[in-house]
Amino acid sequence: MEIKLDHLQQVVDASGKNTPTLKTLKNLWSLMYDYAVIHEIVPPDKRDIVKYVDISKPGNPNSFDRKPFSKKEIKALWDAHESNQYLSVVLMLIYTGVRIGELLDLEKKDIHLDERWFYVKESKTDAGIREVPIAEKIVPFFEYWMQKECDHLICTPDEEPFLYRNYYDSYWTPLMQQMNMKHRPHDTRHTCVSLLTEAKVDERIIKKIVGHKGQGVTQIVYTHVDLPYKLEAINLI
Repeated sequence: MEIKLDHLQQVVDASGKNTPTLKTLKNLWSLMYDYAVIHEIVPPDKRDIVKYVDISKPGNPNSFDRKPFSKKEIKALWDAHESNQYLSVVLMLIYTGVRIGELLDLEKKDIHLDERWFYVKESKTDAGIREVPIAEKIVPFFEYWMQKECDHLICTPDEEPFLYRNYYDSYWTPLMQQMNMKHRPHDTRHTCVSLLTEAKVDERIIKKIVGHKGQGVTQIVYTHVDLPYKLEAINLI
């Protein structure tokens, strides 16, 4: 009852989140106020404050803190990956450029290991809907996880799908501490882009591999045409 428009706006302005997340947040608030009105917690006109929350200036202050894994760190991950099955997930993220949510949501039915690609059918952006090539060096990791009794590729020790928070708190954070590294999952995406750029891969191919939002709508097409070029590119790193 005491929440005012300024309070909601401060949450948005300080969140550092981008447009898709802010839209979800605003929708959540709308549902909360609908509930509050139905149960006579607030008067009907109170819920109108949500429509006036401005989400037109998204931003991510953490983006400047993101840094790619160094060559030394990548080598350390390769050297240690057999000690923990979840270290392979870090390398899979680095060599595919997918967002952590995209990998955790990936179902086995969308993986075509014989042709070395998988289909991301849900993403935070339209450009994220794409075919992702599988580099030869991480094929064994995909083969390993494909053997698990779970519909999703990456699963918990109980062979259940992961929720992001569970993965981040119980696996990512301890692994980074174990490896004496300070990285967030999104750093793997930056690493992939950096490695592809260093390998002099055409920027247009890089965007199609990682589903970068900078690509035009006409380029966002579910097609095999670009797959050979993507495979050639990803195997350079």
